[in-house]
Amino acid sequence: MTGASGMFGRAVAQTLLDRGDDVTVFQRRTAALDCREICGDITDPAAVTSSVEGIDAVVHMAARVSPIGSSSAFDDVNVRGSAGLAAAARRAGVQRLVYVSSPAVAFVGAPQVGATAVVADPTQARSRYARSKAKAEMLMLEADRPGFAVVSVRPHLVWGPGDTQLVERIVRRAEAGRLRLVGAGAALVDTTYVDNAADAIVAAVDRAEVAHGRALVVSNGEPRPVADLLRSMCLASGVDPPTRRVPLGVTKAVGGGAELLWNALRLRSDPPMTRFLAEQLGTAHWFDQRLTREILRWEPRVSLDDGLARLADGR
Repeated sequence: MTGASGMFGRAVAQTLLDRGDDVTVFQRRTAALDCREICGDITDPAAVTSSVEGIDAVVHMAARVSPIGSSSAFDDVNVRGSAGLAAAARRAGVQRLVYVSSPAVAFVGAPQVGATAVVADPTQARSRYARSKAKAEMLMLEADRPGFAVVSVRPHLVWGPGDTQLVERIVRRAEAGRLRLVGAGAALVDTTYVDNAADAIVAAVDRAEVAHGRALVVSNGEPRPVADLLRSMCLASGVDPPTRRVPLGVTKAVGGGAELLWNALRLRSDPPMTRFLAEQLGTAHWFDQRLTREILRWEPRVSLDDGLARLADGR
């Protein structure tokens, strides 16, 4: 599998190891897992080829994830890197490939209420990251064929203890007094606790021959108002939750301007807001999980409240 050094990737690798699978992980820095490790870059064809030799199934999680960056930087890793991995996997005789995508590939700015996994749309996706993931998902699913089962799983807002993508960013902004509620904070949003997301990826590996050629959204299936989610995550992390509100239109305008400025100046820090983040905070997005659970034969085992309790305990 690729991308095992982050919270989510480690959870997937550990879930596979715990059930006795022979696991090889491939990423830029060591994951310090008790398995075979190959350190390399997804954009290096020789390293990629080496990583899939003797492998039956691939879980592809490596990606460039950032609110800013050039289109070419995202495409190098997320599109061309993914295409190269798929090609190398086929040459090596890999039989199953699970691509870890994102619901952002089909988000066009409108509310997603009980939505299903509609086709990825790189022309309408709302950020450079989302556009690159949409293009990559299309390439990966096009590679599906007899003897090479490809399935795309779109985990929605994965979080848990040690999360640096969602929880840490929320906490840092809250500590600095920069976390705001967008609009009324009433938009319903669903998330995925990391253990549930890892179980779903492993289920996709096992069910690839059934799920192949499909994209499936994964979440806890417990949508709550975004204000409640932010408040709960802040309190679980020991920081004061946000109380100030900013209209959605203003937040989108500020976010769009900040995104342009950060990209123009090539700043490395995260901007205080982006247009995509504003839309995510101010727009409902939750998904119908019935088809996902039927096809994968998977159910989340950690509820949202139990996940928040684990976050508070730091485990």
